[in-house]
Amino acid sequence: MALFKKRILEKRVGGKDAARAGQPVVITIARDFGAEGHEVGKMLSTELGIPLYDNELLVRSALRSGESIDKMAAYDERMAAAMTAFLPDRVDARTLSDKLFNAMSQVILDLGATESCIIEGRLSDYLLRSNPNHIAVLVTAPFEDRVEIVRSKRGLTRRRGAKLVREMQRAREGFYKRYSAGRWKMSDGKDLVVNRAKLGRQGCVEVIAAAYRAKLAELGVFEAEAAEAAAAGAEPTAATE
Repeated sequence: MALFKKRILEKRVGGKDAARAGQPVVITIARDFGAEGHEVGKMLSTELGIPLYDNELLVRSALRSGESIDKMAAYDERMAAAMTAFLPDRVDARTLSDKLFNAMSQVILDLGATESCIIEGRLSDYLLRSNPNHIAVLVTAPFEDRVEIVRSKRGLTRRRGAKLVREMQRAREGFYKRYSAGRWKMSDGKDLVVNRAKLGRQGCVEVIAAAYRAKLAELGVFEAEAAEAAAAGAEPTAATE
C-alpha cells in the first residue's frame, strides 16, 4: 500500500516544479561495458521499489513496431551500430534498424512520461534530456577493472577479455553517435558518474538512491506523503524508502 501511495504521489507531486515538468522522476543508466551497470540497475530497482526497464524495452518496442522480439533483439544497441548502422551496402538492414530504434524511442518517451522508473541504456539519457526530473547516471570503471570483471565472469583470457570490452564499448559509443546524429556521447549530460571499481555495486546503488530521494524531496513528494499518512493516522514511510 505504501508503495502504491508513493507512486501515486510521485505522479501527482503537487508543487509548481512538478507542474512545470509534468513528469515523474526517472533514472537513466548508461553503462560502460564491463562496469556491471545492469547489476547496479537491478539492485537499485529493489532498493527504491521502482521498475527497471532493460530487455522489456525490446518486448514493448517489438509490439509497437509489429516486428518479432527476436528481430528486435538482433538490432539492439549492442548490434545495430557495430553490425549494420554504418554499412552503406546494407540499406535494408539500416532501414530496419532505424525503424526499430524509432519504436524503442517512443517506448522510452512514454515510460519517462508516465511512471518513476529506471531505464537502462539505448540512448534513454539523450531522449529524456528535456525532463527536469530526469537523473542521468553513468556507471563506469577503469578499463583494466572492466576487463577483469568480464574475463572472470566469462572464463576468458585477459587478452580475449580486453578485446571484448573494446569491441562492445565501441558498439555502444557508436550507437550514441548514430542515433543522436553526433550530438551526444555516452559521457555527456550526466548528473552522476559512479565508479563501480571504487564504490562497489552497493556503493553505486547508495549514491544513486540518495540522488533519487533528494529529487523527490525537492519536488515535495516526501512532504506530501507524510501529510497524507498523518491524515490517515499512519506512520509516514518515505523516510525509510
